[in-house]
Amino acid sequence: MQKMPPWADALLVPLLSLLIAFAISSVVIFAIGENPVEAMKLMVTGALGSSYGWGYTLYYATNFMFTGLAVAVAFHAGLFNIGGEGQASLGGLGVALVCLMVPWPHWSLALIGAVVCGALFGALWAALPAWLQAKRGSHIVITTIMFNFIAASLLNYLLVNMLRPVGSMDPATARFPAETNLPGLGEILGAVGIPFSTSTPANVSLFLALACCVLVWALIWRTRLGYQIRAFGKSEKAAVYAGIRPVRITMYAMLISGGLAGMMAVNNVMGEANRLVLNSVEGAGFIGIAVALMGRSHPFGVFLAAILFGFLYQGGAELALWTKIPRELITVIQALVILFTGALDNMVRQPVEWLFARAGRGAK
Repeated sequence: MQKMPPWADALLVPLLSLLIAFAISSVVIFAIGENPVEAMKLMVTGALGSSYGWGYTLYYATNFMFTGLAVAVAFHAGLFNIGGEGQASLGGLGVALVCLMVPWPHWSLALIGAVVCGALFGALWAALPAWLQAKRGSHIVITTIMFNFIAASLLNYLLVNMLRPVGSMDPATARFPAETNLPGLGEILGAVGIPFSTSTPANVSLFLALACCVLVWALIWRTRLGYQIRAFGKSEKAAVYAGIRPVRITMYAMLISGGLAGMMAVNNVMGEANRLVLNSVEGAGFIGIAVALMGRSHPFGVFLAAILFGFLYQGGAELALWTKIPRELITVIQALVILFTGALDNMVRQPVEWLFARAGRGAK
């Protein structure tokens, strides 16, 4: 029986899943009295039709690249890290502390400090669930879910009782000093003669996320540790037989995963809000699961899937602004994408495999 080629698994199956999700969404849009074609045009125009739309699309995509890479690294080790929400939240705490407590002379130095502290706090928040999985057998899904809620409660307590400026009613930190403000994407592109909107939150963190995509690819497919992570994820028994230590790989994979999730805070906390607020992650940790699934846990696939979900976020905001379509419908579209690329993946994959198998028999 002829196997489905890799390009079909990486591109064709996710594309068909996406088309099915959009088709069902179109039926829902039509049912509430709106024109699906016009709605799609509005989404495309709002998200991709101007530098302003692109700015917001890339801002959201940057968040999803970090969380998608975090989930992808854990997936390669056979671990289902769904604690990206909590790890990104604690990464935000690290970024806030380093921006407020250290007198940085320039944003470039502040960026380095924020990356280190954000990654460190995110990694530490992933370390205990990793240790419980590796040493005590506690399931990583359960512990990371619990740690999401613990992170939210901890951050709420710290913002309300310790980090909130005196006299402020807003549960948020003080604004970071001007020296820590990251240059926006419009400023960067404008410096090289490319016109781009300066009123969007997209910032230099986008290039950091792209660099992380390259580094994760190099780690997973070009290093000894990456080979051990993939081997452990494919078969723990075979990996142990080959001399790979499960505790070590579990800890390393989850520390890297948590660190990547924590780095997301550089974009939304330091690059956009310039302060730490409640619910700054806004669900990006959970969207990272869908991004990793749709991207087949490959950094390039994660990049493309992050752009797609950035498009859905920004396009959905435009729909909510200019039509009667509620913002919650975009959540429905996202859920359908997750459903077909995750839980119902075989519903698309099996017919495609059958078609390739039949084509292979016909060729003989």
